[in-house]
Amino acid sequence: MNWRMFSLSFMATSVLTVTAFSQSFVSQYKGLPYQDTRYSGGPQKIPGKVLCAYYDLGGEGVAYHDTDPKNHGSGELNPADGTYLNEFRIHEGVDSSYTKFNRKPDPIDDSPFDKVVPPADLPYVGWTEPGEWFNVTVDVTHAGTYAADFLYTSNRGGTISVDVNGKDATGPLQITTTNDPADPIAWRQWHHWNPASQLFKVRLSKGKNVLTVHIVANGNMNLAYFDFKKVRK
Repeated sequence: MNWRMFSLSFMATSVLTVTAFSQSFVSQYKGLPYQDTRYSGGPQKIPGKVLCAYYDLGGEGVAYHDTDPKNHGSGELNPADGTYLNEFRIHEGVDSSYTKFNRKPDPIDDSPFDKVVPPADLPYVGWTEPGEWFNVTVDVTHAGTYAADFLYTSNRGGTISVDVNGKDATGPLQITTTNDPADPIAWRQWHHWNPASQLFKVRLSKGKNVLTVHIVANGNMNLAYFDFKKVRK
């Protein structure tokens, strides 16, 4: 066997091995796509926006890992008053909140210090700490390479990574700080929304895939969504 034939054979074997691992991971995974009274559920679609706050159902150790069981957004920062957004996923460990507009006297997520103004009432994952992770089940229309834009805030910068079907797909991804010394309100450093264009590219197979978002370093980030668009290799 010449070198070219060996290389092609090795590549084919590697692809088969990765595919087999992916299929095994997905078939054994116990989490379920998120759904509630407002969101009809099912895997989130790619291409399209994948909302972090719609991480899978299944609980601690299955759909996510959080450093403590309390949701520090829903029911704590946002009072438990019977409203949908204030009580969003209130009994789960992943900390969640939502973008708040028209708050006076100090605007919050629609302040002039945003790099981009996010949608109002957008749920997001916050209070992130290193070692935490969450899973999101997605449905990919066509196999291929996808670039992901990322909407986030980061008070001091950080690092995340993304797995696809149980395998690291991105390596460490550096998240640029959105801290702005010009903002006179200290707590609003957690609310400077920024779009990271093509934060990473990843190869996805058609159909059901499970993405795992890891908080690798620093934390103090708010994660809104990844916007996946198909690109050439």
